[in-house]
Amino acid sequence: MASTSTPLRVVFLDRETISPETVLRPLSFPHVLETYGRTRPEEVPARIADADIVIVNKVRLGADAIAAAPRLRMIALAATGSDNIDLAACRERGIVVSNIRGYARTTVPEHVFALIFALRRSIVPYHASVKAGRWQEAQQFCYFDYPIRDLAGSTLGIVGAGTLGQAVGQIGRALGMRVLFAAHKGKTGMGALYTPFETVLAESDVISLHCPLNAHTHHLLGAAEFAAMARKPLVINTARGALIDDLALADALRKGQISGAGLDVTVPEPPPADHPLMGLLDLPNFILTPHVAWASSEAVQALADQLMGNVDAFVAGEPRNVLVGGAAAQDSQGGTL
Repeated sequence: MASTSTPLRVVFLDRETISPETVLRPLSFPHVLETYGRTRPEEVPARIADADIVIVNKVRLGADAIAAAPRLRMIALAATGSDNIDLAACRERGIVVSNIRGYARTTVPEHVFALIFALRRSIVPYHASVKAGRWQEAQQFCYFDYPIRDLAGSTLGIVGAGTLGQAVGQIGRALGMRVLFAAHKGKTGMGALYTPFETVLAESDVISLHCPLNAHTHHLLGAAEFAAMARKPLVINTARGALIDDLALADALRKGQISGAGLDVTVPEPPPADHPLMGLLDLPNFILTPHVAWASSEAVQALADQLMGNVDAFVAGEPRNVLVGGAAAQDSQGGTL
């Protein structure tokens, strides 16, 4: 779409998914911006019916909603993952879909290691026990109620060798860890970077997921995979909730097949009160955070700047970060397996 003097209608469906402190810089072309804090599924068709450009983070845009928006020419994702967009419908209509890339290369790996350190050193249960009076009860300078393990000399298995997986691996090596990148499950001959998936399961002390969610990675870790984790590793997931079978994870944690789990993602989000993962919150070796690994102040502002820049670039006739409607690229936040 070339630059135009006719005001374009831009609709942001879920502004509340970006922190209120984050500044959305003004778009550089004539436009009318209509912003909604959140949008329920049944509200989508009416809100985008006359939109030229839709900005969206997590609201689903299915084929029916897209078909009901005849003026729609661009969807600007305020995220990297695109599983909430019917890309086939966009491709058929010639709608450009652009996403956000590279903004989380610091914040997500830092969150990963915050979870790893907290679990490996039992930070949460020790803090809770001090609050409950255990230190006074012990009547000495320390006590040993929960395990504490060093990371140096341990093995870190990473599923996903994209931007985030590589950054996690770099930190792991700096901490003295042996780093293995998992090949696709059931595949061989992927090159020197990759270790067979089954070997990574068997030899890792920590396993961290950084792959996209698709038909091949849905429930990548289930009962069989947990049973194959010979070293009872920590399992970390900051990618997508459906990469793990939640019931199998809960069972593995209670059986001691894994030594702990740190998750930042669930299915659905938020999880209902009776979700299997909510039943694990009292365990000392389980941490659940509310999908905030990406959400440092610095990262969210970088995301917002890139988001509005993507819209400007599209209107100027030079679309970037294109998933559909031009030269498509891989999901850089999820990375590649």
